[in-house]
Amino acid sequence: MSLTIYHNPRCSKSRKTLDIIRAAGVEPAIQLYLEDTPPAGQIAAIANKLGLPVADLLRRGESEFKEATDLPDLDDDMALAEWLQLHPIVLERPIVVDSSSGRAVVGRPPENVNELLF
Repeated sequence: MSLTIYHNPRCSKSRKTLDIIRAAGVEPAIQLYLEDTPPAGQIAAIANKLGLPVADLLRRGESEFKEATDLPDLDDDMALAEWLQLHPIVLERPIVVDSSSGRAVVGRPPENVNELLF
């Protein structure tokens, strides 16, 4: 198992997800995606691992989403992934990817990460 968590330490759900992973005896790679934003291709690949369109990774309640004047067509996965690369605060969090299995989960609720751990 090789986990990476796309983490925002200011987010309680992200912190709780990280705690669950560590309590299972796993130390994941931590990507602080607000500081080290994944490239668009990686965002699209993560959505694919989740089995979701990129539009489902949008945090629609974020003011940056609500006020966006440059938002692409929500059906255009690659254009949305490129937009998310420029606006990472809108990316759903936390996302945990297991590169060994090619699976991923969104940690909302944090207990979703158990799908990768057990």
